[in-house]
Amino acid sequence: MDIRAIEKSGKSGYMFYIKYDGTKFQAFDEINGKNTVKGKFKEIMNALEFTWAKGIQQAGRTDAKVSANENILYVSSNFNGDLQKIVDGFNDKSEHLKITSVRKTFPNLAFPELIARREYIYRYPKKKTVKTDEEITAFCNDLSGKYDVGRFSDKKGQELKNHIREVDIKYINGKLFFSGDSFMPKQVRTMSGYILTGRCEPLEGKYLTLNRVDLSAELKSYILEEVENLSIERVEKIEKTSDNSLYIFYVTRDNKGKVIGKNGKNIKALKKQYGNIIVREI
Repeated sequence: MDIRAIEKSGKSGYMFYIKYDGTKFQAFDEINGKNTVKGKFKEIMNALEFTWAKGIQQAGRTDAKVSANENILYVSSNFNGDLQKIVDGFNDKSEHLKITSVRKTFPNLAFPELIARREYIYRYPKKKTVKTDEEITAFCNDLSGKYDVGRFSDKKGQELKNHIREVDIKYINGKLFFSGDSFMPKQVRTMSGYILTGRCEPLEGKYLTLNRVDLSAELKSYILEEVENLSIERVEKIEKTSDNSLYIFYVTRDNKGKVIGKNGKNIKALKKQYGNIIVREI
């Protein structure tokens, strides 16, 4: 992490945890003329005057009709206002896509690469399943592990250089649970078809839900939280990373020079006490 680059940019990263009913959207990514998850998010955020640089990244991309109990949209922004007001405003304007929480982090991250695992649930109608519970459980055990999942990929997925994925599959109360690293939703649907019907063909997206995303240890260490039990003279607000490796001091323009001190004397003394520090104007 380039601390000096973060200090100069003035931007922060924002992780918007979202949930949505995928059956109400035609796709996930922005597509002109279509109602999509990202498109709806962008439309409402623009109406709330929350702006960001570059595009919107995601923890997990979902196919058409696929829902999410938890997904994350990540943007880099200069926003310094009331996040709760943004969340409330968004949810008032949106029926099928909701923001459940927001976490602040560093800007300009390669966000999908920092997601450790994704968990999907496939709920297929029991009457359409041709196998017994014992047969399904046996298939889940056989297909769990780390191996080449290329045979469950579509043409686009097969063009990827690396088909090695780690996946754990369980069958609980009539539902298939898939947990994997870099596992794609169409692979989940195709594997579900193979397990439940014996055909290596993708089942319908409307029965699939992205249930949870797990952050990597690296991304967790980048999460910023406000420090309320620490007071530094002329510092308006303090944030720190979850691993205490970096502090961000927010100061007014008039006080910035005083906090830093002549030839950096004051900030050097503070760094001896707290470690890495970024000073930002508010």
